[in-house]
Amino acid sequence: MPTIQPASRSKPVARMKADRGLFSFPKYWAECFGPAPFLPMSRKEMDQLGWDSCDIILVTGDAYVDHPSFGMAVIGRTLEAQGFRVGIISQPDWHSKDAFMQLGEPNLFFGVTAGNMDSMINRYTAERKLRHDDAYTPNNEGGKRPDRAVTVYTQRCKEAYKKPVVIGGIEASLRRIAHYDYWSDKVRRSVLFDSKADMLMFGNAERPLLEMAHRFAAGETIDQMQDIRGTAVIRKEPLPGWQGVDSTHLDSIGKIEPIISPYETIEDKCAVSSEAERQAAIEEQKAQPIVIQPFTSKTERRKPWDKTYVLLPAYDVVRAEKTHYAHTSRILHKETNPGCARALVQRHGDRIIWINPPAYPLETEEMDAVFDLPYARVPHPSYGKAKIPAYDMIKTSVNIMRGCFGGCTFCSITEHEGRVIQSRSEESIIREIENIRDKVPGFTGVISDLGGPTANMYKLRCKSPKAEQACRRLSCVWPEICGHLDTDQSPTTNLYRKARDVEGVKKVLIASGVRYDLAIEDPEYVKELVTHHVGGYLKIAPEHTEKAPLDKMMKPGMGTYDKFKVLFDKYTKEAGKDQYLIPYFISAHPGTENEDMLNLALWLKERNFKLDQVQNFYPSPMANATTMYHTGKNPIHKVNHKSEEVQVPKGEIHRRLHRAFLRYHDSANWPLLRKTLKEMGKAHLIGNSPKCLVPAESRNELKGRDQKEFAKRSGNKAFAKGKSANAAKAQKGLTRFSDNQPHNDAAKAAQENRGKSSSKKRKPH
Repeated sequence: MPTIQPASRSKPVARMKADRGLFSFPKYWAECFGPAPFLPMSRKEMDQLGWDSCDIILVTGDAYVDHPSFGMAVIGRTLEAQGFRVGIISQPDWHSKDAFMQLGEPNLFFGVTAGNMDSMINRYTAERKLRHDDAYTPNNEGGKRPDRAVTVYTQRCKEAYKKPVVIGGIEASLRRIAHYDYWSDKVRRSVLFDSKADMLMFGNAERPLLEMAHRFAAGETIDQMQDIRGTAVIRKEPLPGWQGVDSTHLDSIGKIEPIISPYETIEDKCAVSSEAERQAAIEEQKAQPIVIQPFTSKTERRKPWDKTYVLLPAYDVVRAEKTHYAHTSRILHKETNPGCARALVQRHGDRIIWINPPAYPLETEEMDAVFDLPYARVPHPSYGKAKIPAYDMIKTSVNIMRGCFGGCTFCSITEHEGRVIQSRSEESIIREIENIRDKVPGFTGVISDLGGPTANMYKLRCKSPKAEQACRRLSCVWPEICGHLDTDQSPTTNLYRKARDVEGVKKVLIASGVRYDLAIEDPEYVKELVTHHVGGYLKIAPEHTEKAPLDKMMKPGMGTYDKFKVLFDKYTKEAGKDQYLIPYFISAHPGTENEDMLNLALWLKERNFKLDQVQNFYPSPMANATTMYHTGKNPIHKVNHKSEEVQVPKGEIHRRLHRAFLRYHDSANWPLLRKTLKEMGKAHLIGNSPKCLVPAESRNELKGRDQKEFAKRSGNKAFAKGKSANAAKAQKGLTRFSDNQPHNDAAKAAQENRGKSSSKKRKPH
C-alpha cells in the first residue's frame, strides 16, 4: 500500500460539518431559570426550582447519575443549556402509567431510552440466563427495568399523555431497521413499529435532538421535521424531492444514472430462488408502491448521495430470506459515513421506515461545550448512601473521545457512535480532571481511565478530507491499516503527560482497551503508556489466535500482538517494574471451528494463561457478526446465495465446549475436553506431559466415574425390582380391600400379637 504523507497539523483542513453549530440556536425562553443543581425527579424539586411544568421529560432505565458518562445526564444538561426545563423519570414502575405522570405533562415531548445498556443484554447472559444484578441500579439490584424497555416505556408515556415520544440511546439505535433478535430467535420489526414512538434518534444525538427541540418550541409537528439527520420516522412514502436506488433484490440493484449502485463493490449476480421470497415479493408489490424517480439534468451535477435513498428489501423478505437479510445488513453498514451516507427505506407492510443519513459528528469545540456543562458528577441525592456500581467504576475516569474506526464485527460502537473520531481538546480534559480532584468525594489522587471506546484513537482521523468524506470502508485498520489514516499518537502521549502533571493527581491509569495494532505504529506512545499508566496489568483484546475467526471479527493477526508484547516487555524492564499483559478472548464467535478453539487453548497453555472470566459471543442487534450468526453468510464480502458459508457454533452444548477450551485448566471441563479431543483424533493431548492440554483421568476420577456408573446400573436394577415389588403389593392390596371385613380384622389382630411378642423380647432400659 502506498505511503501517504500526513497533512500538516498547522494547517486547518475542511471536514464534514453541519449547517450550523450545536449551540447556535437562540435559547428557549425558560433559560431565565438557570441550571438546576440536579435535573428534578419529583414535583417537590420542581417547586423548589420555581417550575410549574417541564418542557421535556426524559425517561431512562438507569439510575440518574449527573455525570457525563451517563447518557441521560448528557442529554438533559445539553437541553438545559439551551433553556429548556428538563425533568427525569428514572427506572419507573412500568406496570401502570402512574409513575410516568409524576412530573406532570411535558410541554413539548417525552424522550425515552433504556439506559447506557441495551435492556436485554443488561438482563440476560450470553446463554440467555437471567441476571440477578444491575450495575446501573442502586445497590446493584436486578429487575428494575423491563425487557425491551424502550417499547414498554414508550407505551406507558402514550397512555399517560397525548404528547410526542422520541426514542433514542443504544437500544433504539441497534433496532432502527428490521433486525435479528437473539432472545426470541427471530427477525423483529423496527422498534419504531413495535413501540409506536413518533421518532427515533440514533447515535449520540445531541445535534438532532437540539434541532428537534427548537423546532417543537417553534410550533412544528413531527410531520414537519422528518428530514432531520440522525433520525428515523414511519411514513407512507419517501420524502418529496428524493430519488431512489432500488436494492430490494440481489439481482436487481436498480441502475439509475448517474447514481452509483450501493453494491458497486459487491457485484451480486444471484437470482431470486426461494419460494418464500417470491411470495414475499408478490405481497410487497400488492402494497403501496414506492416510485423510484429518475434523475433530471438539473440534479446530475450534485454529489451522488445528495437527496438519495436506498430502497432495502422489505421486512417480510428479510424475515423469510436469510441471504436478503445479510444483503440488507451490508447496505446498512456501507451507509454509515455522515459525509456520503444515503437515506435508507424499508417497507413494513403498507408503511415504510425512513432513516435519514447519520448526523454530522461534533467538532472539538462542541464536544468541549457538552463536557463542560455543570454536572454535579454524583448520583441524585434521592438514592442516599446506596451504591451504584457503574458510577463507582467511572467516577474518576474521563471520556476523551467518541467513535471507533476499528469496525470489529461483534461490537456495536460502529452502529451507534459511528467511525469518525470526535475528540475533546486537552484544555477541556484537564479541566475535568481538576473537577474530579475538587468535587468527587473520596478522591485518592488516581484517575482510573483516560479513554473512550478505545484508549488510543484520540485525534486520529483520515489525512485526506476528500477521502474521509467519500469513504465506505468498514474498517480503517483491517485487513491492514489504511494508508490515509493518521497513526501519529503524539496527541495522546502529550495528553497523558499533561494529565499526570496536574496538581493533586498521583497516577493516571488507562483502563480502556488499547488497539495494539495502532500502538506499535508509535513506540513512543507505548513507552509512555507502559512506563507511567499501567497498574500492574494491562488489558488488551486479541479476541483469538487463529486467522479464520479473526478475519470474521475483522481483527489483526497474532503477529501484531507479538510485536506489541516485545515493546511492552522492553519498556517494562526499562522502567524496572513487574507488569503483565492480560489478553481477552471470545469463544463461539461465528467462523470458529473446534480446531480453532483447540489451537487457542494450546496457545494459552504454552504461555501459562489461566483465564478466570471468558466471554461467549453475544449476538447484539445489527452487528455484522450477528448477521453471520443468524444467516450463515458473511456481510463483510459480497452476499448472494452462492457466497461464503460461515460456520456458526450454536446450541448450548457447542457453545459450552468452546467456552471449556478457554478454561482448559478448570477440572470441571476436563471430561468434556477429553471426550472432544478423542473425537477429534487428538487423544495425544490427554496426559501429564507439558504438551498435553488436559491431564489423564486420575485414580480418584476413575474411581468416581466407576462408582457413578455402578450406581446408575444398580439404580436401574433396583428401580426395576422395586417397580415389580410395588406392583405385587398393589395387587395384594387391591385383593385385600376387596375381601370381607373379617379378613381385615384378623390381619389387624395378628399385627397386634406380633407387636406384643416383639415387646417381650426387648431388654429393659
